Amino acid sequence: MDLNISIRKKLPHFDLDVSFSCRESRLLVLVGPSGAGKTTIIRILAGLDRPDEGRIIYNGETWVDTDKKIFLPPQKRQVGYVFQEYTLFPHLTVAGNVAFAADDKGNVSSLLQRFNIGHLKDRKPDKISGGERQRCAICQAMARRPRLLLLDEPFSALDAVTRQNLREELRKLKRELSIPVIHVTHDIAEALYLGDDVLPMVSGRIVRKWMVQFMLKGRLPEQERVSEDLNGFDSGRRTDLSVLYDSLEVLQ
Repeated sequence: MDLNISIRKKLPHFDLDVSFSCRESRLLVLVGPSGAGKTTIIRILAGLDRPDEGRIIYNGETWVDTDKKIFLPPQKRQVGYVFQEYTLFPHLTVAGNVAFAADDKGNVSSLLQRFNIGHLKDRKPDKISGGERQRCAICQAMARRPRLLLLDEPFSALDAVTRQNLREELRKLKRELSIPVIHVTHDIAEALYLGDDVLPMVSGRIVRKWMVQFMLKGRLPEQERVSEDLNGFDSGRRTDLSVLYDSLEVLQ
């Protein structure tokens, strides 16, 4: 099951123009600063937004083809989507939220146990922690038996310890899945920790030319640096990296 996407869309400050593929059992990370177009891409993949031009093909099935005027609606794509903000129903229990999305209600208990929230099944979302709510949101997405899993900065609002625990749980989950997973983040350390494939993004473009140097060495080639501020960059440190992103934008 492979996903292939090639789209263009005019956004307020730039034109989004990306092409990439994600294979089954692979976790692909789109990493870049806020406003780079990452969330727009996964909204288009989910069918919540439309590109101006392009195609999306999943396992031979055309989801979008603007030339042929094909647009497969969200409910037919069978996509699991975990948002940055919790999207749980406040009037339902943890189990009720997962059951609401489940294709098979018999899987709810096992999903809750997998993410260590089985003991919280009868609680409402306002009675559990942020990390527990996000675990519930991931269970909810997985309950749909998705063909594609989309994660939009799901850990950004969590404390450091909870964030690391959920990262590890996601790595374990990925090993069990036979579907493509696309994860969006602005955190380079998170991208390196989770990603089988990592695509740096700046202003609606994937910065392919400098990808290896950027993600593995944490710096650009010596002869192509444009800012002395890059010299102190440590790829293992969580940081805003605005200077680095600005420099990549100049070079692309």
